[in-house]
Amino acid sequence: MTITNEPSTITAANASQFNLKPADVAAMFSVNPKTVARWSSAGLLQSIRTPGGHRRYRETDVERLLNHHDDLPLV
Repeated sequence: MTITNEPSTITAANASQFNLKPADVAAMFSVNPKTVARWSSAGLLQSIRTPGGHRRYRETDVERLLNHHDDLPLV
């Protein structure tokens, strides 16, 4: 199940929407932050990378995934 795709262009306006850290998302699902990164790599959760290489997630995407969490691999 693919929830979203990577945006073609990251602008300042849509980059500001990506404000959740992997630890924040992991706490919502009670999983390890590495699991959240795997979901992102698998295309289950859209993320962007900060200039320092850290992932950030959009709250609306996380909420959508929370509503479909029964389909998620928890590894």
